[in-house]
Amino acid sequence: MFKILCISGSLRPTSSNTDILKAIPQLAAWPDISFSIFEGLDQLPYFSPELDYEDATPAAAVADLRAQLQAADAVIVCTPEYAFGVPGVLKNALDWIVSSGEFVGKPTAVISASPMMTGGDKANASLVQTLKVMTATITADQILTIPTVRTKIDADGNITDTTLKADLVKIVNSLRSV
Repeated sequence: MFKILCISGSLRPTSSNTDILKAIPQLAAWPDISFSIFEGLDQLPYFSPELDYEDATPAAAVADLRAQLQAADAVIVCTPEYAFGVPGVLKNALDWIVSSGEFVGKPTAVISASPMMTGGDKANASLVQTLKVMTATITADQILTIPTVRTKIDADGNITDTTLKADLVKIVNSLRSV
């Protein structure tokens, strides 16, 4: 079974980004792929290098994130854009992974969704750059910005836009083939 871990950059219970991640498994028949969503972003302590030295025992939430990333064959990160950047909680989570290396060589998709016409392009570019520094494997067909996202998802979180559905299927298939 090919395991994909999904991480939303939003803590909002009504997040379009989280809705996208929840909808992806329904878009196609992938009997050999399992999807899970990391639920502990809000449980991670603020990153400090002093808390993450070589012989330190990481906080339970940090150990859980690292374990889920290690167990995953690929990762999909879907994030909003806050003040033209990556939300602090997502950046904090990534900071905990820099020294432990769970993204090294890991096929990773980066999606940003925004109600704006830009689709969160600045957060997307920043996140791609951060993950590439962490040596995640990200190809051009694993990067997606979704402008005016609220016109592409219904009130129940279902994706209604056929182009978006096709783009998301392409991303999953691309992760599987890396």
